Parts: sequence; structure tokens; C-alpha cells
Amino acid sequence: MGKRAGAKRDEVAVSRFVERFALALSDNGFPRMPARVFAGLLTAEKETRTAAELAQQLRVSAAAISGAVRYLEQVGLVERGREPGQRSDHYRVVSNAWYEALARRDQILLRFEQVLREGIDAVGAESLTGLRLDETRQFFEFMRSEMPRLLMKWREQRSAKSQG
Repeated sequence: MGKRAGAKRDEVAVSRFVERFALALSDNGFPRMPARVFAGLLTAEKETRTAAELAQQLRVSAAAISGAVRYLEQVGLVERGREPGQRSDHYRVVSNAWYEALARRDQILLRFEQVLREGIDAVGAESLTGLRLDETRQFFEFMRSEMPRLLMKWREQRSAKSQG
């Protein structure tokens, strides 16, 4: 994606956005440094950035970047590559990263359901605790059943926008 004609980049505002978005992510369970690195990659003018470039942008050590990138790779939001002839790894946000991350949540939700069933059996299905656990299990079951429909809707919307 190229820059729009007349678009002006305000680096101070970009830095402020990176920190605010990272804080929003970390306030909701995302580890702080991976959140900052992810936001840094999202705002990069180039498609890829090196660990050194990210460290400079975020004013942190290369070791902090390394750990954060490892986490982001594990959750499928970032991928690593190398430019021909270069020794440094380059990182980029995975295309459709949020879609892919949510698509993989199916197995996590299923695992939650299974563990909750064990808890329900342990405390008794008709007990107050069992009913509370079952409501939680039902929520995860509902989310797992609805997720494919939501993801399909997203793909259709993206497809319509790219054709229009």
C-alpha cells in the first residue's frame, strides 16, 4: 500500500498512537512489549522492519524486541523473513492477522468447553457452581459456533471492498 497523495506523517502522533494502541492491547491481556512491537509494525512505512529498526523506534533493547517477536510469531500475528543478501531478520504483520488469530481460537474455545465439562462433573451439574460453570461453557460453545459465520462475513466484506 502506497502513501496517499498529500498524506503527511506526524511522527510524534505516530509514537503516541503506538503507545496508546499497545496500552489498549495490554489492558486486555496482551503482553506489553509484544503489543508495542505489533503496533510499531502496524505503523511502519515499509512492509517489513528489522529488530534494530523496531528497537530504535520503540527505544528498547534488541533483546526486548527478540522476545516480543517470538511471542507474536507464536500467536500468528507476525512473520519473520530475510531479504536476499542480508543477515538481519525482517518482521512484518501477517496479512489478515486478526482474522487468522481468531480463526485459530476455535481450538482454544473447544478446550475451554472440555475443561468446563470436567468441572461441571466434579461439582455436580445441578449445583449452583455447576450451573455457573455450565453457563460459561455454553458461552464458549456459542462463540465457537458463531465464529465461522463472523469470519465468513468478514471475508465477504473484504472481498467486496477490494472489488469496488
